[in-house]
Amino acid sequence: MPFVRIDTLRAGPERLAALGRAVHDALTETIGIPPDDRFQVLTDHDGTSGTLCHDDYLGVHRDDGIAYVAITLRSGRTPTQKQALHRRIAELAHAYAGTEPRNVFVVLTENESADWSLGEGVAQYLDQRY
Repeated sequence: MPFVRIDTLRAGPERLAALGRAVHDALTETIGIPPDDRFQVLTDHDGTSGTLCHDDYLGVHRDDGIAYVAITLRSGRTPTQKQALHRRIAELAHAYAGTEPRNVFVVLTENESADWSLGEGVAQYLDQRY
């Protein structure tokens, strides 16, 4: 169960929704997330009351079309799977939302089964049925 946060700057609701679809499709295609396992917080900043900052770190030129994608998920994926996920997110973000791959900034944060409660105050992943 990944938990996804996407932040954009003046993207508008359609582009933001398309980015959410792109990330979810990439997760299902590359690391086998179930299609109905979608938990996302999508935020579009207006540049006045909220904004995004970026530079050209590591030689990647970013501009205001940047999309920050933060994914929290249970540990266990290989570096090869993670690289495939990064690549697929960038491809689908471009195809679905017109976001240039250079503007797709992804960070993965891993944790363990006990770190998740999907409701009811229960850590469901500690139950062997999940």
